[in-house]
Amino acid sequence: MPIVLLRSIAILCAMACLFAAPAGWAKELQDATPAAVATTEAPEVVDVGRQFDTTLDRVRAKLVELVAFSPLLLVAILIVLATSWISGFVARRLHWLRLRTHNPYMDGLIRMIVRSLIVVLGVVLALDLLGATAAVGAVLGSAGVVGLVIGFAFRDIAENYIASVLLSLRKPFNPRDHVRIDAHEGRVVALTSRATLLMTMDGNELRLPNALVFKAVILNFTTNPRRRFEFRISIDASQSIRVSHALALSQIASVEGVLADPGPSWSVAEFTPNGIVLQFFGWVDQRASDMGKVRTEAIRRVKAEFTRAGIEQPRTVQHVRVTRDQPAGADIGATAPEPVHVADADTSVNRDIDEQLAQAQEQMDDGRNLLKPGPTPP
Repeated sequence: MPIVLLRSIAILCAMACLFAAPAGWAKELQDATPAAVATTEAPEVVDVGRQFDTTLDRVRAKLVELVAFSPLLLVAILIVLATSWISGFVARRLHWLRLRTHNPYMDGLIRMIVRSLIVVLGVVLALDLLGATAAVGAVLGSAGVVGLVIGFAFRDIAENYIASVLLSLRKPFNPRDHVRIDAHEGRVVALTSRATLLMTMDGNELRLPNALVFKAVILNFTTNPRRRFEFRISIDASQSIRVSHALALSQIASVEGVLADPGPSWSVAEFTPNGIVLQFFGWVDQRASDMGKVRTEAIRRVKAEFTRAGIEQPRTVQHVRVTRDQPAGADIGATAPEPVHVADADTSVNRDIDEQLAQAQEQMDDGRNLLKPGPTPP
């Protein structure tokens, strides 16, 4: 019997004694009248032989009852053993009840619930056969008390267990997925009844309580196999943006693992008197290439190409140029390093992830998406 149940029964017995004690004391005070106190009676002689015979008769009667009761007791034990075997048989064949799932965790949980229900039913039938209906009520009442005590004493454990069931149903991630849960990042190892196990990128094991995981913001990097990387490179303000970005895009596209669709892209992140910050983007297929390695190789090739082409980085010292005044009527625009107007400049809306977004929306068209779909982009 669990320790919590024993403590609960002891507390209930103590409370019953406390409430029952004053009534007994009052009755004794009423019986202790002055006449009874004043009267002295001779002590009664105890007949030990008669009491021994009475006790023996009671023992014989109990043994006779036990022998007469033994067939019912044997049948009750057989009922419990039979229901225990039936529970295991049914739990191993849940497909007959159409309760089997493809989720191993939920499958094990359903097996345990079905087995427990069948065993409890067998125990109740056995007690009812023995005429112990009061014991059935006591067992059910004790179960309620134990459940209440456990609910308060192990609230965090119960919360994590319920969260594990909900996470198993929702399945926001799978084993080996690369995820970020709030500020924690790593690859999923397993989901247990109490915690979610992650392997951090430096090889350490991280255990997160399921209640925290269920309420956290989860970013799954593995759900979409294609992932975008980015990096920034600064050039001197005197350099050509057009030439620089063209050289960089050609080098990024030549790196093994960079996808051609969607292809590399770029933008000007900042333009300050100290220099121009160019931002470049590229896509990789995580199933075939490592994003970190591809990004590193792309940066290396762009840097090498900029050095070969003479594209300078922002200068850390003041650069003073002494020139003569421009003669009157000179064409200033002819010597400008950057053209003012470019006919083929691309300013269209970025559609890199439109196809992937459409595929994700098609997968959610089974009633789970509570958002009203918007108009399809042209």
